Amino acid sequence: MGRAAPRAALRKMLKNEKPGFRLSACADLLVHLNFLLFLRRLAEEARTNAFQNRSRIIKPEHIILAAKAILKKSRG
Repeated sequence: MGRAAPRAALRKMLKNEKPGFRLSACADLLVHLNFLLFLRRLAEEARTNAFQNRSRIIKPEHIILAAKAILKKSRG
């Protein structure tokens, strides 16, 4: 089993960023899950970019291109 989500740190960050918000008990877990899903999509897209460039190593430029593509797709 993996490590537990850093709930106290997430709650503190959320309260510092948006002090007036009232959050449910599991909001920090949803933020953590969303972050993990973003990292997974970023890794998959960067791997695809590296494969297309015939590179065996994922380089920073592959990650930057992947981040731009993912953020463009998720703007809604």
